[in-house]
Amino acid sequence: MLHFYIHLLKTSVLYLQTKIQETCSNDVDGATLLPFILGSDKTIVSVGTGHVEYYPLYGTSGNFHNDVRRAHRDAIVPIAFLAIPKCDRKNDNDSALRTFKRQLFHASLSHILTPLKQGMTTPEIIRFPDGYFCRTIFSLGPYIADYPEQVLLACIVSGWCPRCRAKPWELEGIGEARCQLHTDAVIDAFTARQVWDAYGIVSDVIPFTNDFPRADITQLLAPDLLHQVIKGAFKDHLVEWIWEYLKLQHGEARAKVIMDDIDRCIASAPSFPGLRRFPDGRRFSQWTGNDSKALMKVLLPVLVGHLPAEIIRCVRSFLDLCYLLRQYSHDEDDLVKIDETFAEYCHHREFFRQAGVCPDGFGQPRQHSLGHYRHLIQLFGSPNGLCSSITESRHITAVKEPYRRSNRWNAISQITLTNQRLDKLSAAHAHFTAHGMMHGTVLSSILNSMLGPFAVPPSGAEESDGDSDDDSDDDEIGPADEDDALTGIALARTPVPHYPRDPMLLGAAIGVPSLLKHIRVFLHRQCSPTDSRASHDIPIHECPDFIGHVKVFHSAAATFFAPCDKAGITGMTRELIRAVPSWRGEGPRHDCVFIKDFEAAPGLPGFRALRVSRV
Repeated sequence: MLHFYIHLLKTSVLYLQTKIQETCSNDVDGATLLPFILGSDKTIVSVGTGHVEYYPLYGTSGNFHNDVRRAHRDAIVPIAFLAIPKCDRKNDNDSALRTFKRQLFHASLSHILTPLKQGMTTPEIIRFPDGYFCRTIFSLGPYIADYPEQVLLACIVSGWCPRCRAKPWELEGIGEARCQLHTDAVIDAFTARQVWDAYGIVSDVIPFTNDFPRADITQLLAPDLLHQVIKGAFKDHLVEWIWEYLKLQHGEARAKVIMDDIDRCIASAPSFPGLRRFPDGRRFSQWTGNDSKALMKVLLPVLVGHLPAEIIRCVRSFLDLCYLLRQYSHDEDDLVKIDETFAEYCHHREFFRQAGVCPDGFGQPRQHSLGHYRHLIQLFGSPNGLCSSITESRHITAVKEPYRRSNRWNAISQITLTNQRLDKLSAAHAHFTAHGMMHGTVLSSILNSMLGPFAVPPSGAEESDGDSDDDSDDDEIGPADEDDALTGIALARTPVPHYPRDPMLLGAAIGVPSLLKHIRVFLHRQCSPTDSRASHDIPIHECPDFIGHVKVFHSAAATFFAPCDKAGITGMTRELIRAVPSWRGEGPRHDCVFIKDFEAAPGLPGFRALRVSRV
């Protein structure tokens, strides 16, 4: 053991000397750091006809904002397709073959990233999108991967943590951080079997980061919200623990009855923008990340009355932790809240151990990963911009759709050609937009030139009064794509034709006989904004007359400035407001809105001056 520590000390001295020489021999003062983020994950494009799968490698710059990567605006591009070695079934458990596959993966990454190596020590002059030239130094940034991919990248044994040295039976705590320096010293001091058993390290594979300066793969593994938090700790753990608890307490037959009642409560959730409905409860075989995130919004209230208070508190604390981790930005106060909420969750989940649901404890790698998030947020920023959901969504446009367009013969060459052409089209679109050539269509341009100042720009709201087969309400709320979007409300493109246009007849048709009076009072408010009297105190003879037609719209798009996480970079957000008599064959739909009440709460700040109303 003394020999090991002496060797570790010598290796540390040599490592520090090398880093000092690299820093002193290259003038990097004032250079812009450009980290290169990687992500890889296998995807299947055809299950029924040969189980065709591909192994794309994606790359993106660390200088992009998280919203740009999440919006899939060509910020993440496929840069290579990694090899997938095939073999006979008799060789599936061959250790030499497994070692070959691991080393082939790392050697491929090292070869692909070779063009960046020189720029990692010597700054290069690069022109940035703002038109300025900057001295730029490259660096390897975080690597986006799920747990099996992290095991392959970190060259560790499955079941161990890729970031710390906690043993599989000690994963309820956080161990000392892994580093390549310690790994090399351990490999030199012990045999391969000892390193495997005591440290969980695969010693016969060399990580690709060893070929690059300032790179340590154990320090570059990004957090994975999708597989660690949403589909891991929530779907595979917490939901399953609840089912196992019901079976232990009430028996399987009674547990099924309780779960059916919970499913009915989930299915009874009303329709609301941003809230997904589950007509059959949670009884679906394959969960996606969006399914789990949508279920989080309705799960807590439906569990009340079916489960003890300790489980309710555990679910509540986990949801709080999940929403804190999924924020678009974090500050020091958020990090303190994450620590407090994680400690609260760890305290409440002990109930499942005491109830016999988890007698072996909570030493699963995905549960253990929750303890690393505070440090990872400090290293890489908010994890929502480094989640594997980004690369999995990119599979659709970069691999699956080009594969369907191909003739299936030598498809990988056709896929790469399709991606090249799509990239060129995107670049041309961005270039034309920057020069003002992509606003509207050819027809709208001709109409605007003919009508001149009388041209009316089309509104963004779509009319949808009847039933719809689309189950997604994602387009009803979200950040506004236009950087120059103005605050306001755009009505639907066409009014509803079967309503009378006369205000008196329209008031009788919709059950508001005093509609004309309300219109006149509204016009008085617009013409005399300084009038402080309440609406019911304004005499009707002081209000202007209204002679004209009224059009009825069942939907409108509200665009407004809201500095929040969901508003994106520009701070503009968009919501679609509906008031339709028939929505998807299930009766009327009247969305809820906030109304600013100047009369009842004058001068009150924020939400205190708002009322919740239905349209």
